[in-house]
Amino acid sequence: MKLLGNKRLLILMFGLILFIALMGLTFGRSYMTWPEKFLKDAVSFTQGLLYKPTGYVMGFFEDIRKMRTMHEENMVLRQTLTRYARDTARLNDLEQQNKRLQDALGFTERQKQMSNYTFRIAEVTEFNQQNKMITINLGEKDGIRPNMAVMSVEGLIGRVVRVSSFYADVQLLTGMQTVVDSADKLALESKAIAVTVKGHESESYGFIESFNPETQQLIMTKIEAKDPIQPGDTIITSGKGLVFPKGIEVGKVIEKRQGDFGITYIATVQPFASFNHLREVFVVQVPELAGVGE
Repeated sequence: MKLLGNKRLLILMFGLILFIALMGLTFGRSYMTWPEKFLKDAVSFTQGLLYKPTGYVMGFFEDIRKMRTMHEENMVLRQTLTRYARDTARLNDLEQQNKRLQDALGFTERQKQMSNYTFRIAEVTEFNQQNKMITINLGEKDGIRPNMAVMSVEGLIGRVVRVSSFYADVQLLTGMQTVVDSADKLALESKAIAVTVKGHESESYGFIESFNPETQQLIMTKIEAKDPIQPGDTIITSGKGLVFPKGIEVGKVIEKRQGDFGITYIATVQPFASFNHLREVFVVQVPELAGVGE
């Protein structure tokens, strides 16, 4: 047993001496022996074979991780863009509404200086394209009555024809024809508007009776031959029809021509008001007519 132990000690010492000798031989050398070269090439080749598939696998999982990160970033970006678009649209709508209300405020202030009418602002809640009517969010509870004139900032747009407790229907000038009430099966006959020329109220007189959908112009009839009305004149309500109060601007005269029988004249009038995008309108309340029904 002692001999076997001595052999192990000798082998260990021999291996240590050999290792130290190899270190001394290889330390500081810039060249490699052919066994070292062979071993180096074999190890490098083996590492290369193992590295490529490992790199592919690691790259594959790295690409998946990047794709997941990009997907999450895209989702966040989409949500941000959606909120931005919504907020931008809301901001634009608020800016437009603010401008309209500022115009409306300026309009009412100017009208107060010109007349003693009360202008009740109302929002358009519905537009009936077929019957050329709109519904506003003012009704009997707000003192609205049939035949009250309704206008926008630009000019006259129509009159109230039906009223409920909280809403009212307004017949537009573009629908100055016989309109059938689908609920009551009753015909609502359009009433002519007594008008005159601004600045010539005592000399000019006529009626707006219809609207030409092709030319988008109003037709003024029963104009006397001596009437001073001319193209370019501003047409306003005369107040003589007892429906529309006087002084509300309607439009501008485009043309004047003889009527069918050559006795009276006819004028075409371009309305001041736009009827396509009505958002806020004004119901004109006249003090002496307040509370009077149709």
